Amino acid sequence: MSKEDFEQEELYEHFKFTASEGQEPLRVDKFLMNFIENATRNKVQQAIKAGGVLVNENTVKANYKVKPKDEVRVVLAHPPHINLLVAEDIPIDIVYEDDAVIVVNKAAGMVVHPGHGNYSGTLVNGLLHHIDNLPTNANERPGLVHRIDKDTSGLLVVAKTEFAMAHLSKQFFDRTTERLYYALVWGNVEEDTGTITGNIGRSLKNRLQMSVFPDGDFGKHAVTHYKVLERFSYVTLVQCKLETGRTHQIRAHFKHIGHTLFNDERYGGDLILKGTTFTKYKQFVDNCFKILPRQALHAKTLGFTHPVTGVFMQFNSDIPEDMLACLEKWRSYTINQKE
Repeated sequence: MSKEDFEQEELYEHFKFTASEGQEPLRVDKFLMNFIENATRNKVQQAIKAGGVLVNENTVKANYKVKPKDEVRVVLAHPPHINLLVAEDIPIDIVYEDDAVIVVNKAAGMVVHPGHGNYSGTLVNGLLHHIDNLPTNANERPGLVHRIDKDTSGLLVVAKTEFAMAHLSKQFFDRTTERLYYALVWGNVEEDTGTITGNIGRSLKNRLQMSVFPDGDFGKHAVTHYKVLERFSYVTLVQCKLETGRTHQIRAHFKHIGHTLFNDERYGGDLILKGTTFTKYKQFVDNCFKILPRQALHAKTLGFTHPVTGVFMQFNSDIPEDMLACLEKWRSYTINQKE
């Protein structure tokens, strides 16, 4: 099917990706599977077979090798689900609300906005039920000026008006907001305080991960400050202060320095990375994984200047039960080791 044939029918762009300069030749079906979360090879190949995958505006076959700077688009005959936002009556833990902003304490497991594989049950679906006429950002995502990962718990601010969205977005851009996270990481973090600096960009090996690129221009500038709060036998509880807000910033930065987040499946933290070879210890860690079935990361503190009053507001959230229970198990384990 030619480009002209495509233009004769109503097609909607679902995904668009530009291959990085460091992209090694890779079949387009494998390339798309790396990029699109929850995609199956069968679905990708069916889209290719139907002529729904274009590289540099030309339809391609599944064996086309993606090269650096190729623009890959997936176009289908129906609108993306992400554009079909539906209000849903979903419980939301609202910490604060006025006419301009809402501060939400997001539970782990809740996706912030609809996307591939998660078209309902998201925070945005719940917000649309709670509020009429939420403003949309540049990505057509109502109310959002920042986000936190699905399996990260904690605080998020949402704009209720266009002015609040513009004001808050500028604060995040100017790095004048305050964001403190608690993270449990593998290993003994030697320094009591420190700063991790390194550009963050999409991994060249696994497109669902972010990687740190300390040298060169690849990725975006990222800075994480940390302070050790408590040391356990083979893991450390740290407080992280974000200077920048890149995707997976804490997860990527700590993996980069050899301290992957505890039970972070995507970054390999769901394996036993430190400790003994004793069966009893392995059972203990498995029990910790069951208690905390996600990465040990919580957005504890959020501060920003109110868009209307100009007053700096700071909010704190309790560490959720699953993370508290995991910390308590490690605390008991460490005490018993010393006795």
